[in-house]
Amino acid sequence: MKAVSCQHATLTVVDLPEPRPAQGQLLLNVLRCGICGSDLHAKDHTDELAESMAAVGVTDTVASDRPVVFGHEFCGEVAERGRGVGKRFREGTPVVSFPLLRARGGVHLTGLSAVAPGAYAERVLAEAALSFAVPNGLSPDIAALTEPMAVALHAVRRSDITRRDTAIVIGCGPVGLAIICHLKARGVERIVASDLSPGRRELARRCGATLVVDPAVDSPYASAPGITSGTDLYNFGVGSMEKLRRIPGWVPLYRIADKLGGTAQKRPVIFECVGNPGMIDSILAAAPFNSRVVVAGVCMGTDRIRPTLANGKEIDLRFVFAYTPLEFRDTLHMLADGKVDAAPMITDTVGLDGVAAAFDALGNPENQAKVLINPRRS
Repeated sequence: MKAVSCQHATLTVVDLPEPRPAQGQLLLNVLRCGICGSDLHAKDHTDELAESMAAVGVTDTVASDRPVVFGHEFCGEVAERGRGVGKRFREGTPVVSFPLLRARGGVHLTGLSAVAPGAYAERVLAEAALSFAVPNGLSPDIAALTEPMAVALHAVRRSDITRRDTAIVIGCGPVGLAIICHLKARGVERIVASDLSPGRRELARRCGATLVVDPAVDSPYASAPGITSGTDLYNFGVGSMEKLRRIPGWVPLYRIADKLGGTAQKRPVIFECVGNPGMIDSILAAAPFNSRVVVAGVCMGTDRIRPTLANGKEIDLRFVFAYTPLEFRDTLHMLADGKVDAAPMITDTVGLDGVAAAFDALGNPENQAKVLINPRRS
């Protein structure tokens, strides 16, 4: 079969042996596969990624000197069932799959391990237990977005955001755009999107942002609730106590207000979706006091932050990475039921022979956001 292999940061179309499904597995004819930002990282920062994964106990991942077939955001149709797979996955059934695969005595990340080749190929293996039939005639283009949209759903859920909170999305690449789509679907009333690229700011608007900001011109925090100056915070605190102490029995009143949340400062929920060194520290420096920051961008290598900024502002810093099987399933049905619209994210579709050029194009945010691969297209 044809596939795109990466070795020594070079992408090449190659011929590989036909995969065969083991017990409990499906062989899928790939209909669509998304190019993920982690694939771009894996191509150019292979060894750093492998080192980070090894640090959290994940082995047999990518290595610069070993060929690997990327692709973990895919939709395919069942071509063959392995032993023990039920008839619910009949031949021709379109499915999406959680990108984990049993192989060589372990479980591996599909598309990020030489042991589990991904869907930059005509066919890919998937675990039946982690596969879900595509409902409602959902198109392969949108179904293939299940995985990245599940990443965004997990980030939004971990943020504990409410409809009345102000969301600030820093970076409007595919991760940021997917988060904006879910924020809109959740009914968040104010969504501020910040990106240097005019093209991506327009995509953010189409995905549901209520305000788009060029950070080179305006601060994304300018219209957000909360206090950004320590001096202003201290003046507010002293002034409030001066007024409160004039009231007899102020202590029980303070306790009641505190219990009801009346003393809590208003603050935004910030999503860091860039992943470049220095981004987290810049947010800590500029964000209002008591902000909640959800880090969804993946920064390769070592970064530097000033913890005193987070301490002094009591900023809640949360890191997110993937999703649960239930979130993956729920995302698929949200897309199929029209509860979340991810179509604006898709900017191009290429064949296997166009993957290398697509990687280059994704380096320019004005041209592309989410590029899909159709292995049947030349």
